[in-house]
Amino acid sequence: MELNYWEILSAFIVLFAVIDILGSIPIIVSMQERGDKINAFKTSSVAFVLLVLFMFLGEALLSLFGVDVNSFAVAGSIILFALGFEMVMGLQIFKQDAPEGASIVPLAFPLLAGPGTFTTLIALRAEYAAINILIALCINIVIVFVSIKLSTRLSRMLGRGGMYVIKKFAGVILLAIAVRLFTSNLSSLLNQLNE
Repeated sequence: MELNYWEILSAFIVLFAVIDILGSIPIIVSMQERGDKINAFKTSSVAFVLLVLFMFLGEALLSLFGVDVNSFAVAGSIILFALGFEMVMGLQIFKQDAPEGASIVPLAFPLLAGPGTFTTLIALRAEYAAINILIALCINIVIVFVSIKLSTRLSRMLGRGGMYVIKKFAGVILLAIAVRLFTSNLSSLLNQLNE
């Protein structure tokens, strides 16, 4: 396992797009406006612990159900594609149905550390070294912490137009990465079937 800056950058971009902290800023601001106390450290640390646990124990959990990483990565790439499509087209495919809360629910889970992020981590594990994914995850969690701390200021500074552009760009990147994950893992699955 060695550091690979390209893998760190790729994993960072994928996780940044899936976590979508900038897209969550309007939700955070509206929660704060209605009186919810949001602790940036608590939210980001709980999300980080959940994601790291799933990153390292996710494969063992999958093996209990008889699912290999390549199959899960193909399924995950379809979810990533749907998330990217949702971001680019402005549709709502995934419903936010978590009960209302503050720092832990729905922010840490399932908004930041949810099914999409869990799927992404398993898909990334099929492609990249764990150390590179972990570094990319750490960088994302720092961004999450800072974004929550500065959510009101960021919302005002970026404005609706800025938030819109960032969300669309992240969606296109996510679509491209989903296609690459799908094709590379599908070819591995097809090779396994031919052996």
